[in-house]
Amino acid sequence: MPKCKLFSFATIVILLLVVLVGCNPSPEKSTSSDNNEDGSELKMRTFETVKGDVEIPQKPLRIVTDFYGGELLAVDANVVGVEPTAFNNPFIKDRLVDATDIGQPINVEKVLALDPDLIVVMYDDHYEQLSSIAPTIYLPYGTTTNIYETVELFGDIAANEEEAKKFIDRFEQKAQQGREKLASVIDPEATFGIYELTDKGDLWIFGDNAGRGGQALYTALQLKMPLQETEQEQTLQLSMEVLPDYAADYMFLTVYDPDKKGEALEDLKSSPIWQGLDASKNNQLFYNDFDTFYRYDPIAIYEQIDLFVDMLIERSEENSVK
Repeated sequence: MPKCKLFSFATIVILLLVVLVGCNPSPEKSTSSDNNEDGSELKMRTFETVKGDVEIPQKPLRIVTDFYGGELLAVDANVVGVEPTAFNNPFIKDRLVDATDIGQPINVEKVLALDPDLIVVMYDDHYEQLSSIAPTIYLPYGTTTNIYETVELFGDIAANEEEAKKFIDRFEQKAQQGREKLASVIDPEATFGIYELTDKGDLWIFGDNAGRGGQALYTALQLKMPLQETEQEQTLQLSMEVLPDYAADYMFLTVYDPDKKGEALEDLKSSPIWQGLDASKNNQLFYNDFDTFYRYDPIAIYEQIDLFVDMLIERSEENSVK
């Protein structure tokens, strides 16, 4: 075979290899953080966090979170992965049927497999690893102090500001309806307290932003706390001796008892101090389901409004018959 033909064949092979290499994406690029699902390039923006500025998608499409599932769902974000207890949240579990349990602590491999374009976490234990998968926003517990701040923040994160506004409009409407229903049932000077008993016998009182229905009771329905200091402290541990000083006209108790032993609650109910409270003598003590009232995401708060209104009206009717 003539030398000129050999050279021509070799040249063609080299050119083909160059073309093939040029068509392959660089291994240094992450498709999850640089491209949309349709292959188009993601538009990014700067988001300020306690760990510094983070470049996040202008419109995230696949979000993984640990404990902010309800907050994101409230603004109609697409949550593809969330921590396991979210699936026990009665207010959002039906909206998580297509989401994946990412474990607690977070299983980084599960997060990677979900190909998120944004990760939002309350705990930063795996922050560096998660940040290598997708832009990661660290929001420590207590970043927001009420439902309004929360919905606004997550509406911004999800770029769903209009959905955030709609949610707040619905919340305010339900809150107003609740207040109107209670107007003829509740003494405007009455006080309302939120308490929790642990399986170890510890007793706590809660303010307006520590779950257990505080936002629904105090922010939405605008009912009075027994003491102002719970607004600042949010949680205070009480001894039985001082409980009467923190008692309210209406008292709502949840019980943290994961093994369902029931001993701590029975001990509390049999206590002369507990039985001697005005709320007990007036049949204005309420024993609330832990899983239902522990939740404090915006969707839970919204639904808890009706739960409180209904139980207060029902108890008022019950007491009026006696």
